[in-house]
Amino acid sequence: MNDYELKVMDELLAWRSKMMKQSGMVNRLAKKAQTKINNLIPEKAHQMVTESIKQMVKATLVGSNITTKKRIQSGLSLYERDELTKEKLSMYRKTATVEGAGTGAGGILLGLADFPLLLSIKMKFLFEAAAIYGYDTDNYEERLFLLHIFQLAFSSDEKQKETLFIIENWEEQKEKLADMDWRVFQQEYRDYIDFVKLLQLVPGIGAVIGAYANYNLLDQLGETAMNAYRLRILSEIPKDY
Repeated sequence: MNDYELKVMDELLAWRSKMMKQSGMVNRLAKKAQTKINNLIPEKAHQMVTESIKQMVKATLVGSNITTKKRIQSGLSLYERDELTKEKLSMYRKTATVEGAGTGAGGILLGLADFPLLLSIKMKFLFEAAAIYGYDTDNYEERLFLLHIFQLAFSSDEKQKETLFIIENWEEQKEKLADMDWRVFQQEYRDYIDFVKLLQLVPGIGAVIGAYANYNLLDQLGETAMNAYRLRILSEIPKDY
């Protein structure tokens, strides 16, 4: 490994430690409350929401894969890949911030439209990140990896640990994965963003909350994606020698 790769290894250790750390008390209490609410929701409603989110995400995956200009990068150093990813993240973060401010300022109807719009921005960023790190999302397993990055970024403590294990051991774990657990996927994502997104619907502060929330959500996704792909690349280095 070169000096930069050794530096990245240290950063990955710090990031992993942060991911394994328990959330603050407020977040834990919010998760418990959301779990209780989910338990009160009728099963048919859960099935309907799960199916709608599943179809929305799948449609976004297909659309993003088609519309995103993906040029699989080869021959780049890890440093060059990281820098390109940071540039792309900055661009998508600005787009998400403007979108959040616009929908937040528009009241409840536009606020509700923020969910699919933000989802599309996040997915397009992930497709570009995959290409930068040299992975072809025309392959089903790479789109599955991309969804696990998404789940790692936006889930509870317990699910984060479980998903991190899958990502760290991707070559072995991917053989066991036929598809996502869509029920868990949509509940974790909704629970993660529910509180701040509800504030986005409040007149007068919606625009500010929307811009701030979307900026931070993209920032969280960018950090997670970059480190997930770093893990894969560095784990493959010994095989090349």
